[in-house]
Order: sequence, then C-alpha cells, then structure tokens
Amino acid sequence: MSLLRVDDVTKRFGGLAAVDGASLEVEERSITALIGPNGAGKTTLFNVVSGFTRPDRGSVRLGDARIDGRPPHAVNRRGLVRTFQTPRALTRMSVLENVLLAAPDQPGERLWRVVGTPGRARRRERRIEEQARELLRLVQLESVAGDYAGTLSGGQRKLLEFARALMTEPRIVLLDEPMAGVSPPLALQLLEHMQMLRAERGLTFLLIDHDLQVVMSVSDQVVVMDAGRAIATGTPDEVRANPLVVDAYLGTHGRAAG
Repeated sequence: MSLLRVDDVTKRFGGLAAVDGASLEVEERSITALIGPNGAGKTTLFNVVSGFTRPDRGSVRLGDARIDGRPPHAVNRRGLVRTFQTPRALTRMSVLENVLLAAPDQPGERLWRVVGTPGRARRRERRIEEQARELLRLVQLESVAGDYAGTLSGGQRKLLEFARALMTEPRIVLLDEPMAGVSPPLALQLLEHMQMLRAERGLTFLLIDHDLQVVMSVSDQVVVMDAGRAIATGTPDEVRANPLVVDAYLGTHGRAAG
C-alpha cells in the first residue's frame, strides 16, 4: 500500500528543469532510498514533496490527501516531516529545548488549556519532556541535553534534527543525507534505529544518501533519478543489475555518483 505517491512532478528554475516529470511511490512501513548522480534533482524533489517548493506541474499525495502546493507546516500536520543536508537548529536554545519545540499539541498553544485545565496541561508537558529525553537517548545526545545546540558538532546536529523530526510524531520521515558528517558507529546506530522504528512504530522512511553500500543494505526499495526523472525502481539487487542505472552513474554521461 502506497503511503506517498508522486506523479509527473516538474519544477523549473528559469530554463532549467531540476525535476522533469518525476514519478515514484513509497510503500507504507518501508525504507525507500532515492539515489542518483549529482544534479539528478533529488533534493529539489524533496523540497516539492515537503512543501518548501511549489511544483510547476504534477501532484503529490500522502495517503488519500493531495499535499502539493501546501506550505510545510500543513504538510507536517498531515504526518510528513523532512530533514536537511545542512541541519537547522536554534543555536541559542538547549538541545532539549530544540526537541521540545517540535512536539505537536503543546499545552501553551491554547491558553484555555493552561488556565482551565492546569493539571492536564502539566501532565502533557511532563509527557512531552519524557518523550524528548527518550529520543535524545535514542540518538545518544542525552548527555548534552542542557547544552546550547550551537555547541554541537555537525554530526551531532544531524542526530538532533533526526530526534526533532521524530518528535513531531510523523507517518513518514524524509532524510536528506542523514549519514553525512556522522561518525561511522553513530551512522550504523542511526540505521538500526530506523529499522527499529519501522518495525515497532510503523514509520516509513524515504532517504537520500551518497553511500550506496549503506543505501543498498538498509533499503527495501531503491528509486534512481537521473536528469530530473525517476529512471528505475526496484529492490537493491534489481537496481544494481539495471543497465540504465549503470549508465547514469558510470556510462556515457561521465558524472560522479551523488
């Protein structure tokens, strides 16, 4: 069953089609990788799907709802959240506060809850903090929970962004190069966490990453983009054997993988 469906999406910047009629499907409770040479349009497609860029043509559906053209906060409320190649953190707030801010249904969002039902509001705040600390333990940032986010290394900021994404209680998480800058042991743990969250919570993941060995080892399905289009979809073994994929990476175009 498809949770995310992208149909014939095109996005142009001036005369350049960064995404040119791309279509793909992501099955519910799957880990799907989106790979392709540098400049294939992967991040632009992520931006369209997550609401940061409006497509010129085509549609994006999350479950039964059409989400293309909706702003990021509306897409997020539908259950889709994404991370970025360059992590975004509120550097003058603590690591814990960064995660807390991502929680949905905050008691302070509605004054009547705080005034009319203070006990319920306090219980909700305690549950939110417990959940945030649990996620920081998951990504091994609990020891720096009180530190300013601006003091974290690049790899640690990637892990913080992953925790913030999970804090939104999503149905699907889009990860843009989640392993970049993360130490190999932590990267391996992150992959294990993805598999655990898929198994235990039913989460779905769509990720871009440059490490093809990692991608092939963790993914149920691989979608290959080239020149703004999805040129192949299949299991890792099927994609490895596809001559179009071999050509896109190593053949007549002569481009580096990315």
